[in-house]
Amino acid sequence: MTSTTGAAPAARDTEAIEQLATRVARAATRCTDVARLAPGPQATYLPDRTIPGVVLTDDTVRVVIVVRYGRPLWEIADEVRAAVREVAPGMRVDVVIEDLDEDLDEEGA
Repeated sequence: MTSTTGAAPAARDTEAIEQLATRVARAATRCTDVARLAPGPQATYLPDRTIPGVVLTDDTVRVVIVVRYGRPLWEIADEVRAAVREVAPGMRVDVVIEDLDEDLDEEGA
């Protein structure tokens, strides 16, 4: 199951990859203080769409996120890792915090 660059996955694998990447994206973005998945080159590339911020390999899920300012970053990463492990059991989960959200509340401005 590879979804970054290179040869496209076999047609029968594409649906499974899309389903897993979608579940991972939903799990990660539902976590507290995750603003969004990071845009950019790290993504799952499918024939008809791209799922940014989620990279799948045979045994690893990489989630690249943008977080809200406030909580310790390691706490946010641990929460995301636990949520993703629920939808991708048995896979290693790497969480990359790419950026902090620019939208500060009124106190932070």
